[in-house]
Amino acid sequence: MTYVGLLTESQKNELVGQLYDEDSYFNPIQDINNDWIISVEEIDQCVTLDFQWVKDLPLIEYIPKPEEPPHVD
Repeated sequence: MTYVGLLTESQKNELVGQLYDEDSYFNPIQDINNDWIISVEEIDQCVTLDFQWVKDLPLIEYIPKPEEPPHVD
């Protein structure tokens, strides 16, 4: 079972384009329920002082969205 950090929409907006360490960016995505999430790796490896609040995010089970089948013409 994989766990991820659950974000609000405003938390997601705050993290987009921001570094969680010296060369890695946060990458919020949506799960099957359209909830915004980040990986526990992003949470655990976050050393950016302004974003230490991610370490307090609630963890939920990750259920990915189904992949769209490739479009064939």
